[in-house]
Amino acid sequence: MDTMNTNQNLVQSGRVTTEGDDLYYEVRGQGQPFLMIPAAGGDGDYYAAVADLLCNEYKVITYDRRANARSTMHAPQNFEISQQSRDAVAVLHAVGETSAFVFGNSSGAVIALDMAKTQPQAVRAVIVHEPPVPRVLPLPQARKWQRRFASAYLTAFRFGSYVAATQFMLGVRIPMLKIARAQRRSNEYTRSRREQSGEHRLSVKVGVEFLVKGELLPMTNYLPDVERIKHNGVKVFMAVGEWARSRKTWHLQVAHILAEQLGCELVTFPGHHGSYEDMPQEWAATLRRVLHQAEA
Repeated sequence: MDTMNTNQNLVQSGRVTTEGDDLYYEVRGQGQPFLMIPAAGGDGDYYAAVADLLCNEYKVITYDRRANARSTMHAPQNFEISQQSRDAVAVLHAVGETSAFVFGNSSGAVIALDMAKTQPQAVRAVIVHEPPVPRVLPLPQARKWQRRFASAYLTAFRFGSYVAATQFMLGVRIPMLKIARAQRRSNEYTRSRREQSGEHRLSVKVGVEFLVKGELLPMTNYLPDVERIKHNGVKVFMAVGEWARSRKTWHLQVAHILAEQLGCELVTFPGHHGSYEDMPQEWAATLRRVLHQAEA
């Protein structure tokens, strides 16, 4: 693995080849392993600030999901959630771990749920933040959301992926302006390290195309296998942001339903859907608290 210094922390980086693609990963710190699965866009740098704060106690592992950022996109590229779960396990093995505490936000939360189903041996506990899985909702609501996501998918082929991505973001009930500002802050935080590393990145255009034409429907049509997760004995913490809770959004309803079905705790996180980028200290404190509970 390569090493670099960033924000007073030593970061080790490397790549693992699995199922036709090379996955880029980073490791910070030592201690209990903690894997963070990124949301749509698949860039592990989303979590850089939080990872830097947690690595004084945990071995924090971040990575770029296949077809995103510094990982590769070799043909044929067919999106499968079970493959995403295997990718996460491949990253764990590459950094010398067989299991870890796992966190996922949004699309990453869906992958975390699938890991609890298909890769329980690799999961010590999962923290699942606002997964976009409308099929757990009552049937009329579930169908409404599925129609919205299908419409965005079709828009990608009629009017282009950027139009489709905007339609998706506007329809999903998340604060787009807040998330855009958070992403700018995150980019500022990692800019100097990006320039230092010189790693090749897939273009934003490629990432957006992959999101709306490849990832969108499999993610939003996913139905968590609650009974299998319970049978596997994986400890789950459902999580929702203050923004979603105060506005009683569908993400809150999904989290409530899954927490009730799984018989697990529902944790409130600071801010909005992507506040780990603009409230890293508050997020790190909440994650640390939940991880301590998981360890106990």
